[in-house]
Amino acid sequence: MFSWLTGTFAGKIIATIFVSMVPLIELRGAIPIGVGLGLDLVPTILLCILGNMIPVPFIILFIRKIFALMRRLSPKLDGIVVKMENKAYSKKEILDKYKALGLYILVAIPLPGTGAWTGSLVAALFDIRLKTAFPIIFAGVATAGLIIGLITGGVVALI
Repeated sequence: MFSWLTGTFAGKIIATIFVSMVPLIELRGAIPIGVGLGLDLVPTILLCILGNMIPVPFIILFIRKIFALMRRLSPKLDGIVVKMENKAYSKKEILDKYKALGLYILVAIPLPGTGAWTGSLVAALFDIRLKTAFPIIFAGVATAGLIIGLITGGVVALI
């Protein structure tokens, strides 16, 4: 299966989209991976933006219920939930100070601890509705995609 994912054009597209959906990696890792697999830069950026956005509505709509279930299932899972909630609540100052711009910045800066997953978690825990959060997160993901695309394109040009 792995050889199909990396050996065919369709497989490379699917692998790139799936990697962009993974928390922590997101499009920051998926764009260089897609280009490394031989995909062209601009389509890879677009694929990764799309893939990175797929989990967003599910996180915003369901994360509280998922967290409640995790808390009931196990003390270990409760500890994970607490860490994730603390991470989201640590962004409160940014949201209070900059509002929508703060959420955008949180998603747009392609550093560890930022991105669509964190932005969606923050939106859910601070009761920012999907119809408000989704376009802001999309703009942040697109910005991060362009930044990583420029970096990836520069590195590829140097090689």
